[in-house]
Amino acid sequence: MQRSLLDSMDLNTRGFVNVLLLPLSAIFYLSSLVRKAFYRINLLKIHQFDVPVIIVGNITVGGSGKTPIVMALVKHFKAQGKKVGVVSRGYGGTHSQGSLLVDASTPADISGDEPALIAAQSNVLVMVNKNRAQAVQDLIDNHNVDIVISDDGLQHYGMGRAVEICVENGFGNGFFLPAGPLRESKNRLKSVDFVIQSVLKPVTFINLKTQKSQPLDYFKGKKCRAVAGIGQPNKFFTMLNDLGVDTIQHSFADHYLFIKQDLDFKDTHPIIMTAKDCVKCNQFATEQMWYLQVEAELSDEFLNELDEKL
Repeated sequence: MQRSLLDSMDLNTRGFVNVLLLPLSAIFYLSSLVRKAFYRINLLKIHQFDVPVIIVGNITVGGSGKTPIVMALVKHFKAQGKKVGVVSRGYGGTHSQGSLLVDASTPADISGDEPALIAAQSNVLVMVNKNRAQAVQDLIDNHNVDIVISDDGLQHYGMGRAVEICVENGFGNGFFLPAGPLRESKNRLKSVDFVIQSVLKPVTFINLKTQKSQPLDYFKGKKCRAVAGIGQPNKFFTMLNDLGVDTIQHSFADHYLFIKQDLDFKDTHPIIMTAKDCVKCNQFATEQMWYLQVEAELSDEFLNELDEKL
């Protein structure tokens, strides 16, 4: 089981470390204010685009369920006949120079797990670039997209945007990085277009090796190994427990790059993972491995308001 240093500390020790980090948090906060001011007074350039860009981000680090919302929005706009593109920084991937067009065959260790997941499950153009603005421009120039969705990037102010969607999932201890999870002040929520929560609905279990699907009651009452390398693994474990699965839980660090040995449990219990984790396990997939397919639930009211704003 892999855990971060802070996760392995008791609450008292963690609190003491956070206090020691507060001076660095102050520096982070002040530097972010200066950077935003530079964009505001045009000392740093904001790249504007000929197509609308929607940012799905948040003001904290850690998993908040942005990627399922991105995929739900892709589905929404594709249903309208729009050609959709998605951009991502490609966190956790080894790609570092220029833009990378991701498809279902792109290894997740190169693109990052979230771009690989979006490309595989949404059948959409996904462009990875640490410079998100360049990724957007490349999608426009080379693929004639009608609309671009950015998976994260709320703080990437060099990228112009038509709509900002902030996925709210709590503020932790309320401190700025690195003492806490905040990337921006909570006042930032007043300036975004939408503040929503990620409500995930389980859909089906899918075998990683055969791609055969099974209904949600398939593992009810069965002992299974639940594996999650996401920001908030307990949410995944709770979802499985709510489905009646008897779980043996294994938490790994967010964006953890799995190897075969990590899942070699020396028993025959089914291994159930998140879809984001499974894209990193295709090369050593077995019929013992499954993932729970989930979808983000977006209200008709939200989608109608989004369409009107665009």
